[in-house]
Amino acid sequence: MSLSGTIRAIVTDIEGTTSSISFVADVLFPYARARLGDYCAAHPEQVAPILAEVQAIEPGDPIATMQRWIDEDRKITPLKTLQGMIWDGGFRDGAFKGHVYPDAVAALRAWHAAGLKLYVFSSGSIAAQKLIFGFSEAGDLTPLFSGYFDTTTGPKREAVAYTRIAESIGLPVGEILFLSDVAAETDAAKAAGMQALLIDRGGGPADISNFDEISL
Repeated sequence: MSLSGTIRAIVTDIEGTTSSISFVADVLFPYARARLGDYCAAHPEQVAPILAEVQAIEPGDPIATMQRWIDEDRKITPLKTLQGMIWDGGFRDGAFKGHVYPDAVAALRAWHAAGLKLYVFSSGSIAAQKLIFGFSEAGDLTPLFSGYFDTTTGPKREAVAYTRIAESIGLPVGEILFLSDVAAETDAAKAAGMQALLIDRGGGPADISNFDEISL
């Protein structure tokens, strides 16, 4: 699919966009869920601010709360931060490698070589984003990216987040392309003035089904 005007930067989502939903849902989430309690017990000082933030959002046992949030696929910042900390050990120990679709790898490399600035905007923490791309099945892809954004920038379904991203990147919002598998996110990006493409890797109604279909 071709786009109008000049594109000088691309911001991509991860889950369902560059990487399979099943990798996150069936590999990463269960890994973190099973280790929440033990990790917190082993790193009390490190996790204390995170647990306090969880309890401020929802009083009660923070471990049980976060396990439920994982089951509900809640996009809550302290949970995402702790998940990233737990996943770090799994990636470094070789328990798994980050899944990135081959077409996404090829496109990201080509865009980077062409001088486009590449960024990530995901509900997962920035640390987790770097792990997925840094320990990917295709090798270390982090040199391709100029920056990362997570929910501390703003909710992915609100235009303000994309306005802030454009300000951080330092480019006119209309010269930035956002890629996601969630229509509410591409709609929010468009509302902020970004160009955006909705991807559905299952072949459902969308702008594209893979990165090969993007023509800049």
